[in-house]
Amino acid sequence: MGFLKICVLRRNACTALCFWRNQIVEKPLVRKITTTSARSTVMPAWVIDKYGNNEVLRFTQNMMIPMIHYPNEVVIKVHAASINPIDVNMRSGYGATALNMKRDPLHIRIKGEEFPLTLGRDVSGVVMECGLDVKYFKPGDEVWAAVPPWKQGTLSEFVVVSGNEVSHKPKSLTHTQAASLPYVALTAWSAINKVGGLNDKNCRGKRVLILGASGGVGTFAIQVMKAWDAHVTAVCSQDASELVRKLGADDVIDYKSGNMEEQLKSFKPFDFILDNVGGSTETWALNFLKKWSGATYVTLVTPFLLNMDRLGIADGMLQTGVTVGSKTLKHFWQGVHYRWAFFMASGPYLDDIAELVDAGKIQPVIEKTFPFSKVPEAFLKVERGHARGKTVIKVV
Repeated sequence: MGFLKICVLRRNACTALCFWRNQIVEKPLVRKITTTSARSTVMPAWVIDKYGNNEVLRFTQNMMIPMIHYPNEVVIKVHAASINPIDVNMRSGYGATALNMKRDPLHIRIKGEEFPLTLGRDVSGVVMECGLDVKYFKPGDEVWAAVPPWKQGTLSEFVVVSGNEVSHKPKSLTHTQAASLPYVALTAWSAINKVGGLNDKNCRGKRVLILGASGGVGTFAIQVMKAWDAHVTAVCSQDASELVRKLGADDVIDYKSGNMEEQLKSFKPFDFILDNVGGSTETWALNFLKKWSGATYVTLVTPFLLNMDRLGIADGMLQTGVTVGSKTLKHFWQGVHYRWAFFMASGPYLDDIAELVDAGKIQPVIEKTFPFSKVPEAFLKVERGHARGKTVIKVV
């Protein structure tokens, strides 16, 4: 076992220990202050005080600076963030029932106590303070991370994240470039690697179909699948075809040029389908998988959070279980695997992704960059859809 593998094992063991300690600690441990100069107690941030349309976004210079409460946490000074579709949906209240349950498992909070709520999932910045148990980072380290949606977000001057959610930023990227990747990269990684079971050892020659290939998740998925030597067919509109070809797609299908099912009949069956679109695609996409060969369809469009918003926690979870169970069983008897995938925050996965980035296998795809003062405009852009990569916010 090489030195690198030993370090990874030590880091994973430390992460597990920190998680266990956080579950049993009754009082926050005294944080280790690692900055030498005094800071203000407030910071600028974009927040919402209620759910709604874009008018609920509010700029404040008096948001309390986040503090370390657990020994495995770090404070990051945000240099850049980005806007994802989930931020737009959360602004409107999507997933509030489930996310508030995660924020408050004992249900002791009063409704609305999540406000003021800071959105934004991606961060690239510099470590300012470290908790007592943080071993792999120190003040001054350049890092990147994707913050889980139940935590306060990154559209602010500082953000607190768990040490197991952070990774050293790829050396080849600026903060602006790095901020475009973590959330979409980890979402795609979850679907392809953790749920789909594909990796650099078993992917060579696999036929992959990516639906919705020109957005943030799609553009990352194309690149990682090509880095693992798969054959990639990308579905997007004609005006995005040049982009996805540059990223490595072997075949490109314009979904606006005619019936998708008819177009796909001329292609050989696929080993893996990643669906970023959802809706009616489920009714026909699985027909183009190889039967009885372990072929897998993974969708990132699930009704889990919507069910809980609509039906409540208990009934929503029950309905979700019935839906995924019935679909999984139905397609299993037809010779293919049907799966749902979700974003997973993970510093170790970002370590692997950073290696691919610095090796030149993954490049950020940024459609537009906004200054911190133009966050509402960035939300409107993402809300319009038809993304060609990511929308990034320069905070510093």
